[in-house]
Amino acid sequence: MSRSWSGRPRQRYFRRPRSRWRKFLDYLLAAAVLGLLILVSARLDRVETRQTQGVAVVNDGDSITLGTERIRLRGIDAPEYSQICRLGGAEYPCGRRSREALSRLIGARQVSCSGWERDKYGRLLGECSVAGTDLNRTQVEAGWAIAYGGYEVEEAVARRDRKGLWAGEFDRPRDWRNMHGDMAEIEHGSYGRILNWLREIFRFS
Repeated sequence: MSRSWSGRPRQRYFRRPRSRWRKFLDYLLAAAVLGLLILVSARLDRVETRQTQGVAVVNDGDSITLGTERIRLRGIDAPEYSQICRLGGAEYPCGRRSREALSRLIGARQVSCSGWERDKYGRLLGECSVAGTDLNRTQVEAGWAIAYGGYEVEEAVARRDRKGLWAGEFDRPRDWRNMHGDMAEIEHGSYGRILNWLREIFRFS
């Protein structure tokens, strides 16, 4: 028996052979990982950036339709079309005002959008512009949309200057939707981006 530097007998350890059940589990895990890699590779085209442009139909202050493509302006959140806010002690249709602001920005000009994410309602989350004007950013700067995973600096300036919604009182659109049982969606930050990526990869359609 060999001895260690301390003079004590060195113990030898023998690895027990893996059982057939353990080998089967290892093979099953390897097959699952391989299958996952194949699935992801086959569906990477789903998360490629898409470019689209055309004459827009303005749905509300943060969503438009270009042809058959429904687009949600990424990183912002505007009041729902039927949402009511308060200004100077009186109510006013802030959702309609937000939509009108976006309509004025666009006019009859072509809108260009790009993005790869889709929300759980199938809408493309895009950054959109018209004649060099960033629609997402401008809506927040004007105070007719709030930051929703982006444009926090623009929101802070609009709030300081009491522009748009910030001139009065309003429920954040997400809270208003929750109170009225409307569509719920996660913010468009890093967490939301990961969920949208997984949704695209594992969407079976």
